[in-house]
Amino acid sequence: MFRIVHLADYPQHQQQVIDWQWQAFGSDNSRAFFASIVESSLRRDGLPVTFIALLGDKLVGTVGLWRCDLISRQDLTPWLAALYVDESQRGSGLGLQLQQFVQDYSQQAGFHELYLYADFSGYYERHGWQYIGEALDYPDRPVRLYTRHLSSCNLKSIG
Repeated sequence: MFRIVHLADYPQHQQQVIDWQWQAFGSDNSRAFFASIVESSLRRDGLPVTFIALLGDKLVGTVGLWRCDLISRQDLTPWLAALYVDESQRGSGLGLQLQQFVQDYSQQAGFHELYLYADFSGYYERHGWQYIGEALDYPDRPVRLYTRHLSSCNLKSIG
């Protein structure tokens, strides 16, 4: 059904990924920030990495694996970041498949933990993430911080 692949292999989707990330997670003046991360992820070495979900040839989702996604918690790495599912595919399970793909990729890369933050509750807890407290997003917005211990995950390869 869905294929999850490196954006580096499908660079024609770069601008749509930047637009989605900026519109979903950014502010008026942060498009260049998201463009920088996405462009950096087109290299295939190190972090950040951007993955995309395709349904046939149609781009339907994206997720990133970033070195850091929260300035106030640079001590934690790596981060599942910028998870976005196109409105046409919400409720299809794609968000969970994107999470699982990043977990699998991270474990294969030798990481033992993964982090993320959200400004809502319920979704990530239902999918096995452990809430570990609040942190501050820039400039002073409280967010919920989560971790996932990869060594204890039942992971399967998606791809």
